[in-house]
Amino acid sequence: MREAARREWGALYAAVRDGITARGPRAIPLTIAAVCLTAAFQYVQNQPWGYQFVQDVGSVRADDPLWLALLRTPLSLFVPALDLPVWGALAQILLVFGIAELCLGWWHTLVIAYVATLAGTLYARVGIAIGPDSPFGLPASDAQVVDTGPSAAVVGLAVYLCWRYRARFTGALVVLAMVVECAVKPNLAGKEHLAAIGAVLMVCAVRSTARGSLRPDPGNGG
Repeated sequence: MREAARREWGALYAAVRDGITARGPRAIPLTIAAVCLTAAFQYVQNQPWGYQFVQDVGSVRADDPLWLALLRTPLSLFVPALDLPVWGALAQILLVFGIAELCLGWWHTLVIAYVATLAGTLYARVGIAIGPDSPFGLPASDAQVVDTGPSAAVVGLAVYLCWRYRARFTGALVVLAMVVECAVKPNLAGKEHLAAIGAVLMVCAVRSTARGSLRPDPGNGG
């Protein structure tokens, strides 16, 4: 059991340990900022004077003009859903963003998080255009659903970390959990999680191909 755990999580654990040992809390400035920003948005949007402000800067719906949705998407990641407990969003960011930042650095973490979030945001429009008769489609009513929160970014980062550090079984479990979630409750959020996974897996495939092309050719003396 210990050997299996070492093979699955050894490289990831070593990267996290080295990051904490080297810099401590200073190693995760993005994560700390994201937690603080999410908590601030939660407070502001629950005030009578702040709800509309948060909607204007970070609330995305599929029936918004595309340019407006893209403009709001960067902040939408940090706006917690009103119908879910904020501690869940904060815990997701602290854990998954923290691990990713320790392993990948803040810039790499932010890029993957936004790739996943943007994939979900764009999928909503495609899904509504396809319609509810397709397993990949969505009902027209979902165009009015407020689409915010870090969940798509968290799922995308988890899958990317599992690929990067060869935690294949864990990565498969994450993907399976999202598929089951979507099958049990086929709503906008569940399908956006699958879109985020698909986008991140494409990034992984591109990076794998690029790495392979950079390896020396034994036939040319390498």
